[in-house]
This record gives sequence, structure tokens and C-alpha cells, in this order.
Amino acid sequence: MPEAWESDARTATARPCGAGGCDEKAEMSTPPLPAPTLRRMPAYLRLLRAWEAEGRDTVSCTHLAEALGLDPTLIRKDLQLAGGSGRPKTGYRLAELVPALEAFLGWSHPSEAFVIGAGNLGLALLHYQGFAAHGLSIVAAFDDDARKVGTSSLGKRIFPLAKLADLGQRMGVRLGILCVPEAAAQAVAETCCAAGMRGLWNFTGARLQLPEGTVVEDIDLAQSLALLSHRLSHRQAPHPAASPIGTAP
Repeated sequence: MPEAWESDARTATARPCGAGGCDEKAEMSTPPLPAPTLRRMPAYLRLLRAWEAEGRDTVSCTHLAEALGLDPTLIRKDLQLAGGSGRPKTGYRLAELVPALEAFLGWSHPSEAFVIGAGNLGLALLHYQGFAAHGLSIVAAFDDDARKVGTSSLGKRIFPLAKLADLGQRMGVRLGILCVPEAAAQAVAETCCAAGMRGLWNFTGARLQLPEGTVVEDIDLAQSLALLSHRLSHRQAPHPAASPIGTAP
């Protein structure tokens, strides 16, 4: 591999899956929270950061509920789960609550990720600067298109797909973002597992069959579009204005 391609590599201890799959025991962890609870947390954090930037010191569940259209009791339970500690009559100190939510979501320290598949979607994710605020740093992309391999996009190198397992192990990257064609998704996901990755953000639409202990978040754009299209097409058309008596419709 050319020396320039390895300039961003760092020494780390990876724990790759074996050739036959991930046969090691999954790490001990607390039971996962319901997905709706986790999906509310970024909305809280986004608003709290904005208020903190405006100079506010404290916030209450009522403030959050009014801004987000949610039940204050639900918000209070969510914040308790995240380690937030409020005070009677004063609420939560933003200087304490914001770091608590960041730590709870794993956003206190950036997690490095690879994008696999440098097509239009993969490059769009590679270019998106907003991930930094959410604890994600995409360090490189991989593709099997010889025209893309060896090039850089916004300073991030595109490597040959054949180097994925090797670089994943040596750099200790634990998150892979799958943007490959659906037909290639299973094989690429298995390569990510072999490289020691424990989390996959799956944009391929494929139903992946992976060893226990691998965390997969499926993002199916077609499902989201289907919901939007169905609701849009089934909205009732507005009633035409009534014609005055004695005039043609």
C-alpha cells in the first residue's frame, strides 16, 4: 500500500471476528433502551445546546415539553435514564445536563467510522460535516471502482475494498457505514465483522444475517418514501368552492 494511504492509520487493539464469524461472547452491557426513547434524545440535546449557546443556565422539563410538543413526564423519565439530575424549582443546569446526554449517547468522544461504497450516497455522508456534533468521525471510504480508488474527497482517502479488513483491524474502527449495492451488502458486512467492527449503519436495504453481538441499524429510504408518498396521495382534495346560485358549476 502506498505510504500516503497509511498516513492516517493509528495503532489500536482490534478484536476481529474469526474466519467463521464472531464466536466470542458479547460484551456485558445494560439492557438496551426502547428505540423511541433513544430517538428522542438527539432532539433534547439539539435544543439544549442551542439554549446553552444563547446563555441560558437552567431548563425545566416543561420548557422542553413546550418546545417539542411532548409530555413533561415523559421527558423527565427520559432525562433520568440518561443520568440527568434536576433540582426542585430550578430544574436542570445546562452545564451538567448537556454533558450527561452526550455521554449517554456515546458522543463525548468521537467514534471513527468507515464508509463502504463511495457512490452518490456514500460520498454525501462522507462530506457531511454535521456528524462531528454527534460524536462521529468518518475517516475513510472504500470502493471497488478503480477510478475512485486512490483519490481523496475533502481530504479523506478512498481505499480499495480489498483493504477494508486489514485497515479496520489495524485502526480499530468499530463502525461501518454500508452504502454498497444490496446484492453486495451481505459479503461486505461479513468483511466488516472480520475487521472487528461491532456496529453497522446499513443503508443498503438488505436484511443482513450476522453473528450475535453485531449491532445493525437499518436505514431504508424506500420505507420512509413509501410513508410520505402514501400519506401525500391519500390526503383529501380540498372541496371546490361553491358556485353561486344560478351559475354553472
